[in-house]
Amino acid sequence: MIAGFESPTSGTIRLHGREIVDLPPHKRRVNTVFQSYALFPHMTLEQNIAFSLENLGWEKQRREARVAQMLDLVHMTQFARRKPAQLSGGQRQRIALARALAPEPEVLLLDEPLSALDLKLRQAMRDELRELQRATGITFVFVTHDQEEALDMSDRICVLGHGEIQHLGTPNEIYEDPENRFVADFIGETNFLDVEVIGVDGNRATVRTPLGQTVTTFHKGAVAGSRATLSLRPEKIGMEDQAASLTDTSLQNGAEVMEGRISARNYMGGYTHYTVDVGGIALRVSRRNATSHSQSFEIGRPVKIGFRHDSARVLTQ
Repeated sequence: MIAGFESPTSGTIRLHGREIVDLPPHKRRVNTVFQSYALFPHMTLEQNIAFSLENLGWEKQRREARVAQMLDLVHMTQFARRKPAQLSGGQRQRIALARALAPEPEVLLLDEPLSALDLKLRQAMRDELRELQRATGITFVFVTHDQEEALDMSDRICVLGHGEIQHLGTPNEIYEDPENRFVADFIGETNFLDVEVIGVDGNRATVRTPLGQTVTTFHKGAVAGSRATLSLRPEKIGMEDQAASLTDTSLQNGAEVMEGRISARNYMGGYTHYTVDVGGIALRVSRRNATSHSQSFEIGRPVKIGFRHDSARVLTQ
């Protein structure tokens, strides 16, 4: 709809305050970077970038200067006379970006542009895209199914689900204070506990968990006497050896502390993810491996886990 390929059934679309719904696609200053890049295989990189400028009627001198500027911006000047088949995936991605940015669009639409790249290259391209956005000042609308990518790159995130906007906010708001269960589940990993809402006081609700604790924390739409969901991120849960004195701050100062047993362990380099059985309920706990000899808990080991009330969120839906 922003590009003009579909018409909205209701509402308006304004670009810098200007209504554009009735403008045909070629008259909108909106460009798209496609998932497949869609470069012209028979053209050199220079020609690919210059193509839209020629169609817009740019004179040769201005066109050549802009092509050179775009190649320099994406660090591809030395490959100017190559064709797309002679490039790696990351290089083709850069040229697709350069071609889309060349006509100076007001908005750049990116349709999962990194999905075909391997992990290392995808991470490097994230950094390059952020730098390009800052350098050009153009708004990027970036579509992705990679939640980490969305959190990493965005100033604002719109989470879509079931044909509706579920939450619109900053990455921090989306992750730390999700609007509903769908958003909490979709963005990042979390533990869900079915709870009973005992009472509601302003923006805080008191709930009873299936493990018997009473937790008071922030809520989204909870109603006293109803059922709701308590969302608790794995990294918000502290863990210590059951026999040790408590040193983890997540287990101190009024935190809810429970006893459990490690039932699974997954070492992921920077983090180790544990599954802890607490009274028949499996909770995921993430611990950062801050040193080369960070404490590790083996499967079957009894542990204490805990969390502070404000680390959890009471959600509906």
